Amino acid sequence: MSHVVGSPDTEDHRGEASYYDRDGRDYHKWNGDEDRQYRSYLVERHRTYVPFVKVKVRERQEYFRYRHEHGFKIEVR
Repeated sequence: MSHVVGSPDTEDHRGEASYYDRDGRDYHKWNGDEDRQYRSYLVERHRTYVPFVKVKVRERQEYFRYRHEHGFKIEVR
């Protein structure tokens, strides 16, 4: 189960929050850089933006898997 360390009730992230990646057994700090990565991930997969705090656990795990496979590179288009 993923959980948020910080303020999970906000629609967007003001400041930083951390999400536990069950499969990767690590935490992902949510900040501006991570949000840009997430938005790039959504564009690549032709998905509509949903604030990460509202994303279902299964979809979060898909994103974390992607992040571990692709590292931290951001492509600017």
